[in-house]
Amino acid sequence: MSFKKLNPLLKDSLEHLGFEASNTFQKKVLPVLKGGANSYVIAPKGSGKTTALVITTIHKLKASAFEDSPRAIIVVKDKQEALHLKDEFERFTKNTDLRIYALYDEYDIEKQKTEIYPGQDIVIATPARLSRLYFLNGIHLGEIQLFAIEDADYLGRNNTYNHILRLSESLNKCQYIIIADEMNSRIRNYQNAFMSNARLVSEK
Repeated sequence: MSFKKLNPLLKDSLEHLGFEASNTFQKKVLPVLKGGANSYVIAPKGSGKTTALVITTIHKLKASAFEDSPRAIIVVKDKQEALHLKDEFERFTKNTDLRIYALYDEYDIEKQKTEIYPGQDIVIATPARLSRLYFLNGIHLGEIQLFAIEDADYLGRNNTYNHILRLSESLNKCQYIIIADEMNSRIRNYQNAFMSNARLVSEK
């Protein structure tokens, strides 16, 4: 896939960061994600799948802030991953007004409610904190266009699987993306809930 078909602000960011073209796996996965399909993205570390998610999210949100409610949720396993992915998104959005927020357990939940309230476009969240904040009416999910699980290999831990299942039941129709190094029974089971008819994009 050519970067020329992306949002102009995103294309400028990619050029500034030295991304001249998508790699082999990204050429395979980006058209599927950009087309809006629910997708399992299965490939080993270093294949560029996280960058593909970042590009897809920014392009889907038109590289522009809009109103108050989050439009993209990306679930990660812990605080470290949330902050790392936030930094990664900020590399690609410096020339946009997109608002990115990292939501994790080791922080005062009342402060998080206050910080999210003025408006965030992309929320990168740990499952337990996202679930708790939602059921405390601290975050509105009614405008979500994309819900992704990054590095989903961890889903068997700490009731994470059920947190995500409950959250999916609260979402309107949106695009779901699950990213993992390998397919496993936990993420495959989501086909019975919100991942029906999902595309499988793998490196093989």
